[in-house]
Amino acid sequence: MNTGQNPLHNSFSDNDQAAGQDKVVITVVGKDRVGIIAAVTGLLADHGVNIEDITQKILGEYFTMILVGDVSNSDLSPGLLRERLIDRGREIGVDVYLQHAAVFRAMHRI
Repeated sequence: MNTGQNPLHNSFSDNDQAAGQDKVVITVVGKDRVGIIAAVTGLLADHGVNIEDITQKILGEYFTMILVGDVSNSDLSPGLLRERLIDRGREIGVDVYLQHAAVFRAMHRI
């Protein structure tokens, strides 16, 4: 059943942080423009998220970025952080997804 919601937006609950799992994978995709990295990483810095790994690529006119962050010192719950990232993405015209690292690994296990 299609609920009209992107399943990636719902793959992380606040209960995951309580379980002591504090790594997240953030993916950003959209048409390239100036300031995407600054907008996303600035928001993470403002909320105490440590970026542990980051990669980005321009594919034609499209921007892609994947980063791993540690949210153990964040002043936001992972759910609220996800909402803020989605809102920031809307502001700058890109899609932003946040998943718990364990969920990301499970989804991409071969």
